[in-house]
Amino acid sequence: MQRTSHRTDRNRLRYSGGALAHSLSGTAWRESLEMRRSDPTIAVAVRVGVATLIALVGGGLLGHQEVAGFAALGALSSAFLRYEPFPRLATKLACVGVGLVAFAAFGATLGAVGLTMWLQILLLSVAAGVSFWLLTAFRITGPGPVILIFAAAGAAGFAENAADVGLAASAAAVGSAIGWIVAMLPALSHPHSPARIAVARALASVAALESPGAADVATARQHIARAREVIALGGDPRMRSHSHELLALLDAAEKVVDGGSHDTAAARRADFHRFEAELRKVRRDIDIPRSGASVHAIPSVRGVDRFFGFFVEGVRRLGDRVIVIGVARVVVASLVAGWIAAALGMAHPLWATMGAMAALQGANYRQTVQRAIQRLIGNALGAVLAVVLLVLDLGYWPLVVVIVVLQTVTEMVVTRNYALASVFVTAMALMLTGLGTGIGADVALSRVLDTLVGVVVGVIVAALTLQRGDRAHLTEVTRELPRNSRECATECVRVS
Repeated sequence: MQRTSHRTDRNRLRYSGGALAHSLSGTAWRESLEMRRSDPTIAVAVRVGVATLIALVGGGLLGHQEVAGFAALGALSSAFLRYEPFPRLATKLACVGVGLVAFAAFGATLGAVGLTMWLQILLLSVAAGVSFWLLTAFRITGPGPVILIFAAAGAAGFAENAADVGLAASAAAVGSAIGWIVAMLPALSHPHSPARIAVARALASVAALESPGAADVATARQHIARAREVIALGGDPRMRSHSHELLALLDAAEKVVDGGSHDTAAARRADFHRFEAELRKVRRDIDIPRSGASVHAIPSVRGVDRFFGFFVEGVRRLGDRVIVIGVARVVVASLVAGWIAAALGMAHPLWATMGAMAALQGANYRQTVQRAIQRLIGNALGAVLAVVLLVLDLGYWPLVVVIVVLQTVTEMVVTRNYALASVFVTAMALMLTGLGTGIGADVALSRVLDTLVGVVVGVIVAALTLQRGDRAHLTEVTRELPRNSRECATECVRVS
């Protein structure tokens, strides 16, 4: 029994080495550079850009340029939950805003009490785990918990006394309020847009069933179920008539999936593509797809559940084993990366903490490697862009324009390729860091080095803690490994 256990441990360790080799493979790097198809992004990007602009302009006009960056970070709450129905968005986005304010206040407090960098890294690593835990459990999608830690880290470097803590928290609160208002404005003119996008995604998923396999069919069913949920949670009387049409389209899509025939999917593919294209438009004068069906009952959801139903579900998931393990990985990786950067004498070790955390936001090992590569590439190129901008020695108002443009472009490309988005995120983050205080071009190099430490540590921690949920991924990875590595990988999958 003990011998079997030792053999299993050795196999796991050997396979972790093989998994690490995957991070250096050509396949991993090619996947990181692929451009994906994305849902509508221009409207969302413009909203986030407008929210950021209002926050920065307000800070400048009120004479608080030194904390305008925290207001801009608060306004970034508008980038979260872009596919959520508006009743649910209202509540979840408010929670994001509260979280941003709390983390900014927490980080500012760490700076104000004069804690050493070693202790700041420790406490912010724990905070990183908490933010990952809550956002994952309550399914708050978007930029992720790294934004909360960025706010905390920035506030820690800014605050020197209690007054600074109040300034940073207040600025974040104002920015969060701006972000909430801007994100909710479309509910007045386009209350149906989340439901339309959800149905469009479902139709696209069904139309993609070239040769239906278990994974493809499961994905299509998941998208259909999600679309029905979004329609039910909408609850706006103005969209009731259109909701019946959307449900009819989902019924048609579900029949194709249930049929399980490639010919059936092929016969409806053109229709589904046409309906999908119409549903993705935001104009109010479009030709709404007609299905020919009469009336479809809209699932009934209590008013309270539309706004707060996710709380109960989220609380149940707080103890989910996979999520808890993910929290532990984030805390350990963030802590180790930050302390290594500090031990090496790097100027901004908290950036290493954020680099490790950002890499571990991937849903599985392959995505972790992908995000690590993308973040590294994006940071390197973004640092070059930042150096060019810093050399220009722009004043506050030109910097506002640059930051807003960078943020808007980020939101336009983030769902297509994270590496490309990271280029603009890195430049924007460095501009925000120097907003009102000024920074040198050497900070850009520090950003790259700290991020390198973070993503390397993140990938190593991920490889050493591979989970059963990675089995499908492991099978794909082993095809790229040498024969002896494949054999040990197969054994690890079998015994895990």
